[in-house]
Amino acid sequence: MDSVKNISDTSGQPIKGTGALIVILGAAESGTGAAILAQKQGYDVFVSDSGTIADQYKSELESRGIAYEERHHSEEKILQAAEVIKSPGIPEKAPLVKKLKEKGVPVISEIEFAGRYNKAKTICITGSNGKSTTTMLTYHILRNAGLNVGLAGNIGKSFARQVAEESFDWYVLEISSFMLDDMYRFRADIAVLLNITPDHLDRYDYKMENYADSKFRILQNQTEEDVFIYCEDDPETISGLQRQHVHAKAYPFSIQKELDRGAYLSNNEIIINLGTDQLFNMSITELALQGKHNIYNSMASGIVAKVLELRNESIRESMGNFKNIEHRLEHAGKISGIDFINDSKATNINSTWYALESMTTDVVLILGGVDKGNDYSMLKDLVKNKVKAIVCLGKDTKRIHDAFEDQVDVIVNTFSMKEAVEISYHLAAKGDTVLLSPACASFDLFKNYEDRGDQFKAAVRDL
Repeated sequence: MDSVKNISDTSGQPIKGTGALIVILGAAESGTGAAILAQKQGYDVFVSDSGTIADQYKSELESRGIAYEERHHSEEKILQAAEVIKSPGIPEKAPLVKKLKEKGVPVISEIEFAGRYNKAKTICITGSNGKSTTTMLTYHILRNAGLNVGLAGNIGKSFARQVAEESFDWYVLEISSFMLDDMYRFRADIAVLLNITPDHLDRYDYKMENYADSKFRILQNQTEEDVFIYCEDDPETISGLQRQHVHAKAYPFSIQKELDRGAYLSNNEIIINLGTDQLFNMSITELALQGKHNIYNSMASGIVAKVLELRNESIRESMGNFKNIEHRLEHAGKISGIDFINDSKATNINSTWYALESMTTDVVLILGGVDKGNDYSMLKDLVKNKVKAIVCLGKDTKRIHDAFEDQVDVIVNTFSMKEAVEISYHLAAKGDTVLLSPACASFDLFKNYEDRGDQFKAAVRDL
């Protein structure tokens, strides 16, 4: 097969309508959206998924005449691509990705590709924890203030699909480290880095510095006209900043100390001061999102709103009436005086720490799944003080037993959500909370964290 010429000119800018071959690996929302945009821009598009493509995406590709394959990769054709758009879930070490890079074929993310054709400004939010909540809250604030704003990234319709089919002035994008790893020329107008805590270390050679450097790619290509918002209280962020050269205007946030510029806590009030005449203040008791971690999330969103010069009254109203996303500390029911909380989105240790930190009752904790190199030691004090029993859910629970056998009297193994919920219900007493906050990925027993949370809610309803 003849090789296909590269889709970029010497300046690195994409050439529209060359008919060059773009291959998209993965045919879920991100990949299908990239295929739609690539076709619109005049490229020859081929979509390849090693798994089964969902019917909704298959019918979309067919209706648009986009070539695809499922359940395998045709390597010979894929290696002829001028460029490959890769699903974030496919690791760099995958054999096909390694072959593409050895051949010099550019491999990029859907966000990188869509950014080439995006005319709107972008607010890009990353962090180990809280990014979905902060992304949704920021979108809620902007939309309520009347801005023409889209929501994309890890949430909802893909960025590429919306660039192809919608017309917004702003996008709020939730950006994962996996996306950032395949982003090169993309630039965030406003970049938000919430925190950096151990997560996905299996993808980063189990080196925290590698993972942190991935998160700091949110800063790449920013200029003095752009904005960078970060947590002054996060040790890994502050340490990582020593290795960075920040060009953008920087606004930190803190609940531990008063800041000259940025957001801080004073007498249980969030104060935001960006050096303009108009300060923002709001009591933390009026926030829709409660808990220490949500003060940070609200501060980050609030700084974005003030950068955009939204009215204080509008920001307060939005922060006060926001409804949190599904599977994040979501109330799933109350039975016999026992509260059931679905925090299935807690796929790492720090998320579970935040969940436990916000609990005010005794807890029966459902924990476990695919362990990504977790260090459970940071949970030990909270478990000792708040958790009366741990219900392990997953195929490999040895490390949970080893970590907490001295902290709690009862640790039980279960192998289905129904079993986990039933045992938790019997271990809890009136006034307690059964908390699903697994600290692990879900792929051993479930399709994804949403499936895990849905099964939890269904099992609670069946009690």
